[in-house]
Amino acid sequence: MGMLAKIRRMHLRDRLSIREVARRTGLSRNTVREWLRKPQVVEPVYAKREIVSKLDPYREVLAGWLKANRHRGKRERRTVLSMYQELVALGYRGGYGRVAAFARKFLVEESEHGGGRAYVPLKFALGEAFQFDWSTEYAFIGGLRRRLEVSHTKLCASRAFWMGAYPTQTHEMLFDAHAQAFAAFEGVPARGIYDNMKTAVDKVGRGKLRTVNARFEAMTSHYLFEADFCNVASGWEKGIVEKNVQDRRRHIWMEAQEQRWPSWESLNEWLAQQCRMAWSEMKHPDLPELTIEEVLQDERARLMDCPKPFDGYVEYPVRVTSTGLIHLERNRYSVPTKYAHWIVSLRVYPATIEIVADGAKVAQHQRCFERDRTHYDWRHYIDLVETKPGALRNGAPFETMPEPLRQLQRHLLTRHGGDRIMAQLLAAVPVHGINAILAATKAALAMGKPSGEHVQYLIAQLKDKALPRPERAETSLVLNEEPRADVDRYDRLRHETAAKAIILATLALAPLMNGGVHVR
Repeated sequence: MGMLAKIRRMHLRDRLSIREVARRTGLSRNTVREWLRKPQVVEPVYAKREIVSKLDPYREVLAGWLKANRHRGKRERRTVLSMYQELVALGYRGGYGRVAAFARKFLVEESEHGGGRAYVPLKFALGEAFQFDWSTEYAFIGGLRRRLEVSHTKLCASRAFWMGAYPTQTHEMLFDAHAQAFAAFEGVPARGIYDNMKTAVDKVGRGKLRTVNARFEAMTSHYLFEADFCNVASGWEKGIVEKNVQDRRRHIWMEAQEQRWPSWESLNEWLAQQCRMAWSEMKHPDLPELTIEEVLQDERARLMDCPKPFDGYVEYPVRVTSTGLIHLERNRYSVPTKYAHWIVSLRVYPATIEIVADGAKVAQHQRCFERDRTHYDWRHYIDLVETKPGALRNGAPFETMPEPLRQLQRHLLTRHGGDRIMAQLLAAVPVHGINAILAATKAALAMGKPSGEHVQYLIAQLKDKALPRPERAETSLVLNEEPRADVDRYDRLRHETAAKAIILATLALAPLMNGGVHVR
């Protein structure tokens, strides 16, 4: 329409010839003449050039696949390459580039027609609810690139959020994430919004009907909040925390991936600092004149006081092996050997594990997330080496003893009976404590060549110190005069005793001195 109007202005208004109009517009004179003769001011329409492609017989099939692909979840969506391979199986003989170009054009046209869904904006009162979700990230910890399960807890009203990095998404990690978040928020909201994660929902029923996990329900009962679960495949129902995952991935995790972290604790400390810094710097989306931290101060007045952390362990019954070990996640941990072949309770925490027998804790270890590792506590094997002292020479648990004890062991094992003497020294550890035994060991090593007799002497000294002192006897007698500390009294008594001895000797010799001895 624009070219026709331009031609009419040049020829009818500016009085230019058809030859000049054709020269300026680049059209042929016949085309200009034909357009000027038309009675209606309508630009002619020419048929589009038809290009025959090998993809034409498969366009409808491919369009149907692309349309169905948009309604799948992100993880279930098919790639264009997989569609191309399936088209080849159906008989398509063209190239992958043509299929990819068709897919790009189809997605652009669909977006122009507004194929997305519509949602209702939500508003939450202060202290009403929080949303929780997990995300998968990667970072270098301890020199290795590890997969991280990051917890995201976000208050719906103030938009304050808290993050924590964990090795897995198991129950003990979930409980610790809640405890850390509530401690940071300094309170507990009235409601929590979750998706249907397996650690919270055992079975999804019709509508909002859920069979909630017993341990998860115990946590909600401890913190006194109501758990609300989204519909299946309806992540937009907790869109606040979903957006938080994307935002933090573009900001905090871009920096976290570039650093090298010595431990999980250092990474989580850094994440806590980043969360608090973001509260003070970010503006609230609904109240731009206030920061998130300022709105959080108002919301804290509406939160329930945070109780003591939920004891969020996961308990398993395990059997102790004949070598005093229990198994967890392809790792082995030692237990006192007197519980060999027992079935004990294993309580798993995010960073530690505890072994409980007869209602009492008998062992504790730092939890290991590697595989095929054995963690010994040499003190668990002391009772056994008292009866089997020969096991000290090659006993694997005793490689973890303090260095002074290992030095003494190397000296003693070169002599006859040294293993039994070393076993006696180790048997004194539960009685006197590791610090006293280490002091005695260092004293023995200070001689240069510690002997078994010296070690036994030191053990005997420890035993004498451990003996209870006799209690003072109670009596009804009353002391009227307290004894005085008189050091000269001994000399006086000595002189008095000597004088008495002289007098007695004189009296005994007096008959002899007077008349002698008469023998009849």
